[in-house]
Amino acid sequence: MPAKVYSAGVVGLDAQLIEVEADIASGLPKFLIVGLPDIAVQEARERVRSAIRNSLLRYPSTRVTVNLAPADIKKEGPAFDLPMAVSILAASSQIPIIPPRSLFIGELSLEGRLRPVNGILSVMLECQKKGWQRIFLPSSNATEASIIKDVKIYPVENLNQLINHLIGAGKISQYKAGPSVYQAPVFSVDFSQVKGQEQAKRALTIVAAGGHNALLSGPPGSGKTLLTKALVSILPEMELEEALDVTRIYSVAGLIQTDQPLLRQRPFRSPHHTASAASLIGGGRIPRPGEISLAHRGVLFLDELPEFPRSVLESLRQPLEEGVIFVTRVQGSLKFPAKFILMAAQNPCPCGYYGDRDKECSCTPWQISKYNKKISGPLLDRIDLHLRVSRVKFEELTSISPAEKSDSIRERVVQARQVQLKRFKNAKIFTNTEMDSRGIKMFCQIDTVSQEILHKAMSLHQLSARSYTRILKVSRTIADLEGSESIKSRHIAEALQYRAVD
Repeated sequence: MPAKVYSAGVVGLDAQLIEVEADIASGLPKFLIVGLPDIAVQEARERVRSAIRNSLLRYPSTRVTVNLAPADIKKEGPAFDLPMAVSILAASSQIPIIPPRSLFIGELSLEGRLRPVNGILSVMLECQKKGWQRIFLPSSNATEASIIKDVKIYPVENLNQLINHLIGAGKISQYKAGPSVYQAPVFSVDFSQVKGQEQAKRALTIVAAGGHNALLSGPPGSGKTLLTKALVSILPEMELEEALDVTRIYSVAGLIQTDQPLLRQRPFRSPHHTASAASLIGGGRIPRPGEISLAHRGVLFLDELPEFPRSVLESLRQPLEEGVIFVTRVQGSLKFPAKFILMAAQNPCPCGYYGDRDKECSCTPWQISKYNKKISGPLLDRIDLHLRVSRVKFEELTSISPAEKSDSIRERVVQARQVQLKRFKNAKIFTNTEMDSRGIKMFCQIDTVSQEILHKAMSLHQLSARSYTRILKVSRTIADLEGSESIKSRHIAEALQYRAVD
């Protein structure tokens, strides 16, 4: 009689419950896996057979068929090893009735040990959603799984231990997570280490407070990279909802550390300019999150922006506008979150010294124009703040006067973020940059003087409608940093300074 157990597979970032059915029939020895398995699942035949035998259990010497349902969903990865082994042992009457509402997941070694699998947090969220009572999983995944509290977790070391638990010969204790120990984030760069660049520091405070995008342009050695690395040190700690979203992405990507199951520090991703479009936006034969999704709720830093292939840069348009990226394949379309702060840095020309007050540029006008045309106007239009970073003077480099530390700047940023959380509590967004047209109309009202300033700026510089809304969002953030309920003309004027490219 066929036996059935339940498992789960990860599709994109979401988990899908999978029925694992095993049937043992008379005939020549053969192990068949049906239900649209990929190569990794097909190879489970040898792992499962060896794991059962090396655990001193009886592997059926007849025809074994395992079905993974629903059959129209592609099954990927080694996470079905354990449920296949359990279903075969149940079908051969070596295990009594499987406990109801139980889920099995894990990769088996040839000797029967369980190895960790990716995407456990997505599986736990699906179990919680569907009301499943217990899950049997590799002990290495137990800490990550314990983030979700409504499902009983049974950590399994090897196949023998699980079978003894199911037949009553031994007991696996339910996993109880110990008290979480808060680990204070360690930042590689503090704002106090950045000499000079007070205007840039002010702009990055606005970036951190409102979640805006920024482009730093300046000569080599002016501190563009250092400023961007320091930005992470003034970002507030993630809210629980944000942390769960980010942790789920890193869980699917296999980047979760055992000692830090729930990510609290905002991610910082800095791909090299030779990165492909698939590595940046996500994809591959088995679609996985790309760098923009790994930077979700954090910072994506693109250094030497014009050196990236234009096709790669143009792929950023949709996520910058919508906060999500769709990876489309023949089998369907997967959605990955991508709400990140884009920090980009570039030199003003190939030699890097165009416009520098101390060193003469050696580039021709044609070279400068060609270099800057590598970045399209529509992409630049989606960047809120455009900053000119000048060379740091000798007096500033050797100054012994203390600069403001990241801790004090972060306090102002956190206060501004708290204002935004209260403002958008019913809209399920966290920052000003996520406002839609309705939110702009409601929270970005300006007086007559501010309207006149904006009207003159748009007429003089031919600003687009997108630039107009982004100026309003930046102005709203500047007002929040100041503690002002309304947007003043000085807030509009400061926001306009950061549209120098226009």
